Amino acid sequence: MMRSFAVLVIVAICASGCAMPTASPLVGTLYTDVTAPITATASDALPLKAGSATATSILGLIATGDASIETAARDANITKIHHVDYNVKSILGLFAYYTVTVYGD
Repeated sequence: MMRSFAVLVIVAICASGCAMPTASPLVGTLYTDVTAPITATASDALPLKAGSATATSILGLIATGDASIETAARDANITKIHHVDYNVKSILGLFAYYTVTVYGD
């Protein structure tokens, strides 16, 4: 009985996927810190403001936060978006952070 329970726990842990981000173009098993673009407009003017929003995952079991473009734009009072980037950070698959940064005016 105890052996079956131990096997079940090990399988559940292995199948959970931990806190690995899936949006990143590259994912490191031990550590990930990657920034990449989401979108850009055709505007040639340089943006004056930047706002960000973050969501967090712990062990792939608990995920919380609002990493939406709307929230990031509201963070810096941006009404006209120039471009949007995101950053994914994962530490040992235990903690993961997804941050969206909006640039604009």
